[in-house]
Amino acid sequence: MFVDLVKIKIKSGRGGDGRVSFHREKYVSAGGPNGGDGGKGGSVIFVVDGHLATLLDFRMKRKYQAEPGEMGGLKNCTGKDGADIVIKVPRGTLIKDAKTGALLMDMSGSEPFVAVRGGRGGWGNAKFATPTRQAPRFAKPGQEGQERDIILELKLIADVGLIGFPNVGKSTLLSVISAARPKIAGYHFTTLSPNLGVVYVDEGASFVAADIPGIIEGAAEGAGLGHDFLRHIDRCRLLVHVVDASGSEGRDPVEDIDTINGELQSYSPALATRPQIIVANKTDIMPPDCDNLERLRAKAEALDCPILELSAAANQGVRPLIYKVWEALQQLPPVAIYEPEIVPEDAPAISERDIRIEARDGVWYVTGAWVERLVASVNFEDHESRLYFERTLRRAGVFDMLERDGIEEKDTVDVLGMQFEYVY
Repeated sequence: MFVDLVKIKIKSGRGGDGRVSFHREKYVSAGGPNGGDGGKGGSVIFVVDGHLATLLDFRMKRKYQAEPGEMGGLKNCTGKDGADIVIKVPRGTLIKDAKTGALLMDMSGSEPFVAVRGGRGGWGNAKFATPTRQAPRFAKPGQEGQERDIILELKLIADVGLIGFPNVGKSTLLSVISAARPKIAGYHFTTLSPNLGVVYVDEGASFVAADIPGIIEGAAEGAGLGHDFLRHIDRCRLLVHVVDASGSEGRDPVEDIDTINGELQSYSPALATRPQIIVANKTDIMPPDCDNLERLRAKAEALDCPILELSAAANQGVRPLIYKVWEALQQLPPVAIYEPEIVPEDAPAISERDIRIEARDGVWYVTGAWVERLVASVNFEDHESRLYFERTLRRAGVFDMLERDGIEEKDTVDVLGMQFEYVY
């Protein structure tokens, strides 16, 4: 089964918590704090696997979560980092944010892409020791991992795309010009998925061609199979437009050209301007009184496109087509690599973090993700730890925000369920 569009959920590992511990050894007094830092959480990393050609594996598994970091150890030992998850995708896969649709990465090169980074490990109590606070009884928790829904969209990387109505001979042509062996039969929609083939022109000269399943009228709106596979023409530098010159299917080849080009225009105006070579196929079975070739030549001249006449089934006129395609490719830019639409930003300043203040019934409530992380790091039974909590709130600007909003002395402040009396 060919799968080229899936949605998955990825989550990096949480950082390990810092440890609260003290050096205890026989005959050693006042050993001091020795709690180690927590380990870093694992990240989710995408890499290209040249042996993959579909996203089928993601139909079976939709959620990927990296390991969390371990808690810090005794004797200032840092906890073990969580293992990264490495996800393999076919070359040409686009990674998009499911919420915004923004492109995060085009997996067309060989560089790995870190989609979500693991949370940082928290500090152990050894990091909080100072000349005046020699026995801190608190540590910092690890940061939560990042979570994201993403869409994986495969767009094949090929130099040349073979387009045209079903049963005009695209698969036969691909099998003749390359070593690819697509399924071939005399009925519509024999080809149910795109096929790639490497075409050797000469020593050291080759290009990749893709047989795109039959596009029909209305494909851009979802008719037939073309809607699912039009995306695979996006990267093609050159389009080889195959038509049945014999009219064996009862269709007019000139009208076929207009119809397919109309679908390309509806799907992507940029795609409609892509250079084309028209291939009049099945010339070996044309009726004697048929004027399709003359009409196709006139149509090609009107579109300013080269036209070649051949019979793929009889392997007649195929080699000139290969040379013509190679000549055209030398004048065209390389396969398109899409640039990411968003760039990860640096962490915001503390004053811009998620700190919310709300007054209800005479109580000032202080909430937010940053506040939750701070509270989790404090031992409220320890006097020095409570002083650290107050100083951190003041440095973060929480007291200034309360005074700006009109708090008065002896008002009650609620920080995640713990209430204090406000004193200037």
